Amino acid sequence: MRFPAEPFRIKVVEPLRRVTREEREAAITEAGLNIFAVPADTIYVDLLTDSGTSAMSDSQWAGLMMGDESYAGSRNFFHFRDTVREIFGYEHIIPTHQGRVAENLLFSTILKPGHVVPSNIHFDTTRANIEHQGAEAADLVIDEGLDPYALHSFKGNLDPAKLDRLITERGTEKVPLVMITVTNNSGGGQPVSMANVRAVRQVCQRHGVPLFFDACRFAENCFFIQQREPGYANKSVAEIAKELFSHGDGCTMSAKKDGLVNIGGFLALNDAEWTQRLTNLLILIEGFPTYGGLAGRDLEAIARGLREVLNEDYLAFRIGQVAGLGEQLMHAGLPIVRPVGGHAVYIDARRFLPHVPQSQFPGQALVVALYREFGIRAVEVGSLMFGHKDASGKDVYPQLDLVRLAIPRRVYTTEHMRYVADSCIELYRDRDKLRGLRLTYEAPVLRHFTARLEEISDVPAASAR
Repeated sequence: MRFPAEPFRIKVVEPLRRVTREEREAAITEAGLNIFAVPADTIYVDLLTDSGTSAMSDSQWAGLMMGDESYAGSRNFFHFRDTVREIFGYEHIIPTHQGRVAENLLFSTILKPGHVVPSNIHFDTTRANIEHQGAEAADLVIDEGLDPYALHSFKGNLDPAKLDRLITERGTEKVPLVMITVTNNSGGGQPVSMANVRAVRQVCQRHGVPLFFDACRFAENCFFIQQREPGYANKSVAEIAKELFSHGDGCTMSAKKDGLVNIGGFLALNDAEWTQRLTNLLILIEGFPTYGGLAGRDLEAIARGLREVLNEDYLAFRIGQVAGLGEQLMHAGLPIVRPVGGHAVYIDARRFLPHVPQSQFPGQALVVALYREFGIRAVEVGSLMFGHKDASGKDVYPQLDLVRLAIPRRVYTTEHMRYVADSCIELYRDRDKLRGLRLTYEAPVLRHFTARLEEISDVPAASAR
């Protein structure tokens, strides 16, 4: 299957250095087998994240030169504010330097110990910000969303029946808001349908609970709705986005994804009282309400990027590039989450390395091997990221153990994707040689960012599979 060619020309290039395997071995050993601690200049293809790694357009770079760096009332803020209002439809716009600050502002203001925040699946920083307030992050994705091989067009959907049951059991006073992540990152980058959003909204209205979105990949989600959901084929992505957000009360966003920038985010909502409380906290920790931790030039780049991301030629290429990588891996028999998501291909690490138990972090073992052998940096989304100990000290592991190949926007070519595919396929052929890992250091929160690990010395026997 052919996918769309790049709808842009390359004007500026950044040289890449092909370091030797010996250099990579030294780098990953020094990093304690944690890919986050590896120097970026030792990496050939960096698929750690699609957050803040996009290439900006000539228009965005021109906008940087037009930054109004006034402390208050920058003209770039008003362009940014008006753009967000037009696309998302919310009245009050609070800029932040990235998405997790928007999450922190919201949850620090709204949550209390004992609260629960339902979602389809919370990502790591969202979950951490919720739990930091003594609240519970509840994942209520549809059952198909937990099956890597279930073929469902909208596996990111939040189950309305599960939501209704949770709110009824806990009581509305314990559920200050519901969040839907579009697309569902932790569940394989899977989209959420408009029908599901409407159904969730009905549950929220019935119980009097606000509905918020994690909107960082909203354009990709809306493109999937256009392509897959009946009744939307003749609607523009911009129109679909406006309808999607009309069903909610607000959103958080890391503009480092579908804002096509390297820094920035925002919180958008309609509630004036919440806005006042959030703004007071913003001033304390981020800056004045018209810059929120960003320079004027950053606000201008976000405003322009939010419009560019709605270009449907770009979105067809973007989704097509990710799908093309996924098809190459599927054709070779590799176990990946199906259907392929919007921003990344997710490898099923437990099936890729069936001889490595969850207690030995199969996803991280695969991540380490990809870097060591081929200079590719991916990220584990599984036992290391989401595993934890319960109140009795027993290890609790997530249902999914994935490795995410997150594709930066407008950065890598088709040939880069072919190299990634060939490398993964070659590693799959030698998968029996890979060893499990054990932790030597872990932080109490978000341990995967700073953890240190070591290989377990015994090479597993092929028969253990």
